[in-house]
Amino acid sequence: MKQIPNLYKAIVVSLVILSACSQAPEQKAEQFDFYQSDFFKEVQLSGIFPDSKTFVDCTPKQPLAEINTIYEAQKTEEGFVLKDFVLEHFELPVTPVTGFKSDTSMTVVKHCTDLWSVLTRQPDEYNPLSSLVPLPESYIVPGGRFREIYYWDSYFTMEGLVKSGQEDMARNMVNNFSFLIDSLGFIPNGNRNYYSGRSQPPFYSLMVDLVASGQRELFMSYLPRLLEEYNFWMDGADTLNSNYPAHRRVVLMPDGSLLNRYWDNYALPRPESFKPDYELVTEHDLQQETAYRHLRAGAESGWDYSSRWFEDQKSLKTIHTTDIIPVDLNTLLYFLELKIAQGYNWKGDLQNADLFINKAEKRKLAIDKYLWDEADRFYIDYDYTKQQKTGVLSLAGAYPLFFKIASKAQAKSVVERLLADFLKPGGFVTTLNETGQQWDAPNGWAPLQWITINGLYNYGYGDEGNGAAERWLNRNTEVYKATGKMMEKYNVLDTMLLAGGGEYPLQDGFGWTNGVAIALQKILADRDTINTMRGAEPVEMNN
Repeated sequence: MKQIPNLYKAIVVSLVILSACSQAPEQKAEQFDFYQSDFFKEVQLSGIFPDSKTFVDCTPKQPLAEINTIYEAQKTEEGFVLKDFVLEHFELPVTPVTGFKSDTSMTVVKHCTDLWSVLTRQPDEYNPLSSLVPLPESYIVPGGRFREIYYWDSYFTMEGLVKSGQEDMARNMVNNFSFLIDSLGFIPNGNRNYYSGRSQPPFYSLMVDLVASGQRELFMSYLPRLLEEYNFWMDGADTLNSNYPAHRRVVLMPDGSLLNRYWDNYALPRPESFKPDYELVTEHDLQQETAYRHLRAGAESGWDYSSRWFEDQKSLKTIHTTDIIPVDLNTLLYFLELKIAQGYNWKGDLQNADLFINKAEKRKLAIDKYLWDEADRFYIDYDYTKQQKTGVLSLAGAYPLFFKIASKAQAKSVVERLLADFLKPGGFVTTLNETGQQWDAPNGWAPLQWITINGLYNYGYGDEGNGAAERWLNRNTEVYKATGKMMEKYNVLDTMLLAGGGEYPLQDGFGWTNGVAIALQKILADRDTINTMRGAEPVEMNN
């Protein structure tokens, strides 16, 4: 946090924590009940707001229970207009006016660096009526409809912050997530109360590593939060047996090893995506509790949605996320176990350090056993209910290279497949399936470029990594020059088209795209500096 007197800082943080937690239990219960009310359902299905997220981001002008009572009394009156009622009792979400205008004569990196101030939000003021969970430090939002902090987005944003000299903001981001762990016991999808049932891919350990690498005292100050994060994902592990093999996010495998899956604590339509969830389940007559849980778990994965989660690899109506042991999640938890071991080692607690080293080693063996596919020579998600691979090849298969879990022979096979099948004119495509979903072909996403390219670097495929980085940055530049914007995702197959799919229009901003663009450009710039020092000509980048 900012350098302010320790006592004052403690008082400020304590007040924010108390205000955030003061919603429990009665106010949280009121909001939870509201999301299941007839009034909420009527508004979300009415089409007043084309995007379901708009209504949950509105701020009620009086307690929700009071508004609901008024609605029940007035809804049958002659002349009642639902939209007018909503606008009378709720304030629409406001995007701050910054006056920022794109200048496409500037490079992509300069544009992204200038955007940090546009995407910055100041510490939140507590409003008991708002769905926003207040944070004590300033932070970066993705942009567009995403008006709050998002968990896994933030790591990739932070890579760019650090590379552009914004270390203080990167530290703020880690401190905000630490605050959420301290006050809620986990990091939610985003700092909104409607995300209270789920998290996102656990990148907190990478954030800590980024801002505290080599700084033992600073790193160890985050150790209790790393443990709390781990306990959240492993909750219920000690209750599992062959008759009860899964609890929330942890699964007991047939050989006794423990792996993890995505989950959500609620089996209801997502408030922020109420209409698409409700219509999918209703139109296809799906079993409600099961389908809503799978949809929410897919949202926790960050890949909402992808053929990775579809039983038929084609249609959202066959989603079965909680049956799946994902490659990315388990490599992330492997890294978390290693970082906890590192913290204990630096603390001098060698017994617990060895305990977590052992956990990481067991997970690594289980990843190799269940998630490595010898036939395809690639890492593939595993359906633990069918005890077989899902068959969907995706960029999640690059995570073991990013975290250096793969053997040299495995990495060679993965790289060959990535370069032959996944590398397209605009970068790496997310999957090989075209389903109309945003986390499938033809789309490419900044976080997966970062994971995949760095995975190539980790195993000595520097030229291939650089070439892929150039393709992605050139794709960013083409769209930026044409629109003046950085996008959340890109069409990497047909560089004449923008990306599509998903439950909302293509968003611009965009936090993680900016962060990865800055960080990749820094890698290429460093390469050119080395080449110049060696007497080689630097490569010209079109940005």
